[in-house]
Amino acid sequence: MGVSETGAERIAYRTCPLCEATCGLAITLKDEQVLQIRGDKDDVFSKGFICPKGTTLKALHEDPDRLRKPLIKRNGEHVEVSWQEAWQEVERGLMQVINTYGRDSVGTYVGNPNAHNLAPLLYNRTWMQALGTTKHFSASSVDQLPKQIASGYMFGSATSVAIPDLDRTDYVLMLGANPYVSNGSLCTAPDFPGRLEAMRARGGKLVVVDPQRTRSVEKSDEWLAIRPNGDAFLLAAIAHTIINNGRADVGDHLRLHTAGFDELPAALKAFSPEAVANVTGIEAQTIRRVAMELCDAPTALVYGRIGTTTVSFGTTASWLVDVINIITGNLDKVGGVMFTLPAAGGQTTRGKPGRGKGFRIGNRFSRVRGFPEAIGEFPAALMAEEILTEGPGQIKAMVTMAGNPVLSTPNGQQIERAFESLDFMISVDIYLNETTRHANVILPPPSHLERSHYDMIFTSFSVRNVANYSAPVLERKSGDPDEWQILAKLAGIAQGYGADIDPAVVDDHIFNSLLEKFLKDELSQIHGRDEREIREEIDSSGARGPERILDLLLRTGPYGDAYGANPKGINLQTLKNQPHGMDFGPLMPRIPEVLRTPSGKIELAPAEIVADLIRLENALDDFDVEEFLLVGRRHLRSNNSWMHNIETLVKGATRCTLQMHPDDAHQIGISDGEKARISSRVGTLDVFVEITKNIRPRVVSLPHGWGHNLVGTKMNIASAVSGVNTNVLTDEEQMDPLSGNAVLNGIPVKILAVATPL
Repeated sequence: MGVSETGAERIAYRTCPLCEATCGLAITLKDEQVLQIRGDKDDVFSKGFICPKGTTLKALHEDPDRLRKPLIKRNGEHVEVSWQEAWQEVERGLMQVINTYGRDSVGTYVGNPNAHNLAPLLYNRTWMQALGTTKHFSASSVDQLPKQIASGYMFGSATSVAIPDLDRTDYVLMLGANPYVSNGSLCTAPDFPGRLEAMRARGGKLVVVDPQRTRSVEKSDEWLAIRPNGDAFLLAAIAHTIINNGRADVGDHLRLHTAGFDELPAALKAFSPEAVANVTGIEAQTIRRVAMELCDAPTALVYGRIGTTTVSFGTTASWLVDVINIITGNLDKVGGVMFTLPAAGGQTTRGKPGRGKGFRIGNRFSRVRGFPEAIGEFPAALMAEEILTEGPGQIKAMVTMAGNPVLSTPNGQQIERAFESLDFMISVDIYLNETTRHANVILPPPSHLERSHYDMIFTSFSVRNVANYSAPVLERKSGDPDEWQILAKLAGIAQGYGADIDPAVVDDHIFNSLLEKFLKDELSQIHGRDEREIREEIDSSGARGPERILDLLLRTGPYGDAYGANPKGINLQTLKNQPHGMDFGPLMPRIPEVLRTPSGKIELAPAEIVADLIRLENALDDFDVEEFLLVGRRHLRSNNSWMHNIETLVKGATRCTLQMHPDDAHQIGISDGEKARISSRVGTLDVFVEITKNIRPRVVSLPHGWGHNLVGTKMNIASAVSGVNTNVLTDEEQMDPLSGNAVLNGIPVKILAVATPL
């Protein structure tokens, strides 16, 4: 059951929920107190690997600033109240706004931690639908959305992301990623660095494209110090070179399943290596050599992450990553990029194999700027204007779920003003932070050690097909609701059932709807089965909440037992009996069954993206080599904004500094450790300078997620090391037009030396 007894001590096994690596943890407890957290050497996936964040679950659980009881704002101050009183206030405030202005006057924001927690992944959609609003926002549009949209157009589903087969490749071209610091992203791989080192040890090559000399660059075979926002140009030139040299070949395994190949030569004609050399800062001969290395390697792959998505050509760059993987014959090929087969199923495992409705955006448009939605939400960069702009449909209330948009979305000062203007706000969060301080009600879920866990998202983006369920390590205090109960009750109140609604009623509705859907689906493993027989088995287990839903998803998934129809299949109990996880093997070819395009083929040249190449071509000479460009950076002991209240993760030298090349510092007249004033179109900051040769000239870098110096928060450690909020400088008007993703990298800025801070 994930726990073994050793005298008075016990060891609980669980998956770390703090980043995408999904490492296994072995947690030693005595008298229900955590004594030690270490890597689980028997975990089938991580094999004992752990980063500094994984050891801090004890500190996070015991953090005195972590909220244990609901808070209500009274006379401008947050005070602790009972759960019943909190729910009554939720009903009063929320329904007052809905009854006065309509349901579309409510907005929602879902933050990054939701992707790491089981209950939100299963229940968020329910409470958001119950609100009846179209005003949904999330951290996706300040992160990975361009990759999902490009994948959707090409393969038919936003979850059809091709994953690097790291363990079997011979060559990796990596752009905008720093896995030695952040592990993988949209590529779930515990000990990502070790996998890269194993690749190099067997004779492979790692080429890193980045304007900064990161830790990943230091461990690479070659560094291409690109200008910010140059990735799409570089990738287009590599694809151009491969095509013009007659080396483009999708391979026999894809030839019958690919459409649009013949459109690529004309579409990429303008992007020769010579044409992009200035805008990228990379010599033409280097681009040609790298292109040929990708073709000549026995297996190869291109991997691009946040540095390629949080820019003005994010979707086009994401598309070009897979164009190169395809025309070098490395898509759906061992050692190239492949598609995971997740145990709990998903968009690529359900429905008719090999064909589907395809992908589109623009089912509706934003009220103020007329921007299309994508994957059910609007860009986070539009959130403030939808709150501040008066008129029909203006957002008057917000519900935030484990998010801190004041620190993590563009133009933080504008977001600050917007949240201050709301009539009512609800936050589900464990902290009173820079965003939740505006909430009228804060509903704290239990500690991570008090929740069950299964990685619904990251098992779909994994470099191996694995599954691992984690039971709660510690029991919740009597009377405290589980996270799923908070979300289910919020849905019930939003539907108008009042503060006394039993969350079990909502849970039953969710489960019954899902079961009925699978029973009616002709392609489901349980289609045509006797519903009473299945329900008897479900009821006999006594499970409810996330476990009951997860069991259904596992049983009807690709490895499932289909409620007895497949005796060798798995269910939730199977995973409970395997506390170190289950390994279903390496990635295997999945084309054509993974496709969900109307044509049943890979759409290599989607019209929406090919059209954007005109914008890319027009930008070839639209740059200023003397202009300063601001980029972000990651740190091994950080995870966006929400882990800065753990002392072991923030102690030591100040990390929130403006990194700058010595030549630039000399020109400005500033020395290491002095303050600079950095300004963009929307804001100005004073920040300490760190002079380093590990960055391109005319590029400066600030880390994301800092700025814990606002009045009204209760995060004492974070406040003491506050740093500055880089998103005071990011521009809400600068977005990738194909996705709406915010431009967080490559921001034009001006820099001055200052004697005194602002």
